[in-house]
Amino acid sequence: PVLGKKDAPVTIIEFSDFQCPFCARFRQQTFDQIKTNYIDTGKVKFIYRDFPLDSIHPLAQKAAEASECADDQSKFWEYHDLLFEKQQEWASASADKFKDYAKDLSLDTTKFNKCLDDGKYEDEVKKDLQDGAKAGVQGTPSFFINGKQLSGAQPFAAFQQAIDSELK
Repeated sequence: PVLGKKDAPVTIIEFSDFQCPFCARFRQQTFDQIKTNYIDTGKVKFIYRDFPLDSIHPLAQKAAEASECADDQSKFWEYHDLLFEKQQEWASASADKFKDYAKDLSLDTTKFNKCLDDGKYEDEVKKDLQDGAKAGVQGTPSFFINGKQLSGAQPFAAFQQAIDSELK
């Protein structure tokens, strides 16, 4: 999933894990400032990639698959935000919670549930993980700003500095 203009001068690729508390913190404290200041103004194209750390986050893979199923119905970003907002709730539940969220967002639950139950996006999520590992991602969240890595839930100022240096 991508936000922003296709030909924006700066591309940010985020590798993230829906069950990671640091990823949730990035979403809650930093992402909106990046969106307002850079994505909405046409300076940044933002690409989301999955990097589920199954060994410590047992529902991360299924959460990533669920977000892709929501993307089939053009609701990726709404689902993405809901997963981070309700992380505490579903992290200690079961994958069935993802179906409840689909209902909350008025998705076609028959299509969504089939997509999730069939594992339609299992391989795609695993490919994102492999791509991230090849690129040097070791933890989440991890970002590439025009190819330069920035790791962790950094404050907005760190992104501002990295983006502005690419815009010069």
